[in-house]
Order: sequence, then C-alpha cells, then structure tokens
Amino acid sequence: MSQQLIIAFVLFAVASCFTPGPNNTMLLTSGLNFGFRRTLPHMLGVTFGFGFLVAVMGLWLGAIFATYPSLYTVLKYVGAAYLLYLAWAIATSGGVDDKGEKRGRPLSFFGGAVFQWVNVKGLIMSAGAVTTYSAIAPYPYNIIALSLIFTLVGFFSSASWTLFGSSLRGLLSTPRAVRIFNVTMALLLVASLYPVLFEA
Repeated sequence: MSQQLIIAFVLFAVASCFTPGPNNTMLLTSGLNFGFRRTLPHMLGVTFGFGFLVAVMGLWLGAIFATYPSLYTVLKYVGAAYLLYLAWAIATSGGVDDKGEKRGRPLSFFGGAVFQWVNVKGLIMSAGAVTTYSAIAPYPYNIIALSLIFTLVGFFSSASWTLFGSSLRGLLSTPRAVRIFNVTMALLLVASLYPVLFEA
C-alpha cells in the first residue's frame, strides 16, 4: 500500500464528505427538525449506503457506465428529479401543528442508504475516487480500502452535520424560524444541482 496515496485519499474523502451537498443538507435539516436521536437511522443509512456504493462502483458499476454512458445520464436526471422532490419535502416538513407537535418523520436507514444511488454528487465522488485512487493497493483490496475509509470519514461527517442541525433547535424555536430555515435548505439543495445538470 502506498502511504502517500492513502494520505492523499483521506484528504480527498474529508474534503468531499464534509463539504455541503444533498446528504449533508438533509442531515442538517433533519437534525433541526427531529433531533439527533431520531435522525440516527438516516445518518447511518447515509454512512453505510455510501460506503457500499463506493464498493459496488469499484467492482463493476464504473465499467457499466463506461460501456453505456447514456445509463449514467439517465441516472443523473432521475437523481435530479428525486432531489427536487426531496427539496419540496424539506421546504414543507418539520412545521409545527396546532398542538405544538412536529409533523413528518425523518428518513429511515433504508431510505438514507438507497438515496445514495440517485445522489448525483455521491455518484461523481465515488467514480472519481475509484478512478483516481485505485493504485492505493492491489485489486480488490484497493476497493475495500476506499470503501472503508469513506465509511469512516462519512460517519464523522454525517454525525457533525446532524449535531449541527440539532444544536440549532434552541435558536430556531418558533414555527416561522423553522419554516424559513427549511425553505433556505431546500433552495440550497436545488442550487447544488446546478453544476451537475449544467456541466460541460
């Protein structure tokens, strides 16, 4: 194993996992609306779902996309449509009803894991990692290493964004403040689609 390449990949994983994107935006919003404990299944679904995506991407999905590039294009637009739906769900979620109780529920473990397959940023990150850092170790140990490192870094990233969201609960205690926050996060989620849909 190349130690320098491992360090370079860890830095890549930290930069790509901790920067804002669909997963982190949804975890932040869920942390605010439902708290850390109720968001935990969603958080773990994102963590392990993305690690699994990297493994599958490295083992065979990358070759399929190379052979059938139109499949990637279809998946990209399906993912974009789903993200728009999620943005709408975020903008209208977490309101307070007449009894002062939260409406809606957080994403499940399965929902968080399956979302990785339509998360365009995640697909691009995993494909970039597999193609750029495959020399980290001999095949298939390189794919295992990439997947495990992404899972570990992803766990800390997901936990940080969820905790940040839950820490805002005391500050955003009124229904109007929560609504403004949710709409803002939904708009940021939509904005994150721009570089994907209009890439050269």
